[in-house]
Amino acid sequence: MFTHFRIARPVTNISRTEAMYREGLGFVRLGHFNDHDGFDGVMLGEAGGAYHFEFTYCRSHPVKPTPTLDDLLVFYVPDREDWVRRCESMKAAGFKLVISLNPYWDRDGCTFEDLDGYRAVVQCATWINLPESSRA
Repeated sequence: MFTHFRIARPVTNISRTEAMYREGLGFVRLGHFNDHDGFDGVMLGEAGGAYHFEFTYCRSHPVKPTPTLDDLLVFYVPDREDWVRRCESMKAAGFKLVISLNPYWDRDGCTFEDLDGYRAVVQCATWINLPESSRA
């Protein structure tokens, strides 16, 4: 069983990425490091949450981020007023509102793209864990 989940991604500008995700999604800085074997990084998430994000930058050989149009982070926000606030926060933070490659995400959500092309969907819905017999 997993006790925690980390998503790690290379970025081109750690400080700008940190500001966008903190302002847009309300994350807090959980940790950071500078020049750890040539890497700088920051960990963002919700205090005590089951997951967090690590954004890194390699000083000696920067890695060019290469997300596809369907590499998504999906955040489920069931309360419509909260969903609207979060979408407005994403735009104010500098995320670009885009049309999703998969039209499913545009029916009840908004897809946003950060400076490196990574995409996040803010979905106005509750995620439901389907029973084993319902899975394809």
